[in-house]
Amino acid sequence: MSDAIADAKRALRAELRERRQLLTPQQRERAAAGIRSQLDALVDRLGVTSMSCFLSTMTEPGTREFVAAAVERGIRVLLPVTRTDGLLDWAVATPDLDIAEGMFGLPEPVAEVIGPIAVNDVDLLVIPAAAVDHHGMRLGWGRGYYDKTIGSMHRCPPVYAVVFDSEVLDEVPGDVHDQRVTGIVTPTQTLDLAPVRR
Repeated sequence: MSDAIADAKRALRAELRERRQLLTPQQRERAAAGIRSQLDALVDRLGVTSMSCFLSTMTEPGTREFVAAAVERGIRVLLPVTRTDGLLDWAVATPDLDIAEGMFGLPEPVAEVIGPIAVNDVDLLVIPAAAVDHHGMRLGWGRGYYDKTIGSMHRCPPVYAVVFDSEVLDEVPGDVHDQRVTGIVTPTQTLDLAPVRR
């Protein structure tokens, strides 16, 4: 990655992180309700029976209500568990799910862990992002877990990144290893982008 791209990513992440810190509890609650509504409609439209989704942190658009409701509906939801080698393990969400702090302070399930290839069987990937542009270029938080996961999948299903409305940008800095997404979910809309050839 060139220094200019790395610097641009770092600066944009810092700005986005600061903006997220300023959101009020009421704004976060409204965002979580909107995300649940948008994701419910998306899984219905795509006929999803198995998917992956992340457990949101306090500053991310809330996904936990959606995960609980999806499990209740009988959807098999895989939750990410970070590993030291840069890959993701997975755990199946359950109604009585225990959540603990994992690596990097991220919320992770306390459950039986299944290996990285478990995600190859899902119909949909719902992943976090700092920002996404209208071409599907996603800015993550810099650790590359999801870029590695998506890049290693034999048959990648649709990938939707979850962000706040203000984080859908005209352009996001990207490099060769950055994986594009096929859609964006915000609290008020779901954007379907051009399919990505993998």
